[in-house]
Amino acid sequence: MTRTLYELDSRAARSAFETASEYADAALLNHSVRSYAFAAEYARERGIAYDEELLYVSALLHDLGLTAPFDSHTLPFEEAGGHVARVFTAGLGWAPARRARAQEVIVLHMRDDVGAAEDAESHLLQVGTSADVSGLRVTEFDPSFTAALLAAHPRLGFGAAFLALVEDQAARKPACAAAAYVAGGAAARIGANPLDH
Repeated sequence: MTRTLYELDSRAARSAFETASEYADAALLNHSVRSYAFAAEYARERGIAYDEELLYVSALLHDLGLTAPFDSHTLPFEEAGGHVARVFTAGLGWAPARRARAQEVIVLHMRDDVGAAEDAESHLLQVGTSADVSGLRVTEFDPSFTAALLAAHPRLGFGAAFLALVEDQAARKPACAAAAYVAGGAAARIGANPLDH
């Protein structure tokens, strides 16, 4: 397999992609892959060292808490997704500390206060998901990189579908981070994403 920034070839990476493919629809799956790609490219351009496999697995699984089989009635979707990742990586034989890191990276991707020096993987997943969801920093990427990424993993109406998912989370779990995100103008930011225009 020819490896690109949006493909990682390891047992854990292949298993994460396969699992995400089984539970996420094509729009959500492509978002997860693009989130990793934006994160990896951002790290490459800035010389940020990170655990490639940990970031990839976390990126591929980060939104599974939005899917019906893993949607918790009480936990925010990122916490539910973090638990999915912890169980998934246990099955891969990851050590407890590494399993906890996968969970942490997914939980923290919904925060905006994690710096690269403090936690590279969480910071990078924040950057990658923000670029893909609302276009934050997307103009900092080489247009040819972005065009190739979108050609390989098209958006398929992701913006509107994702907004509906987070609005549902906000309505059912008013104390969660998704509720604050929606209240803070998510619809306008998602609607203005240059990736969709």
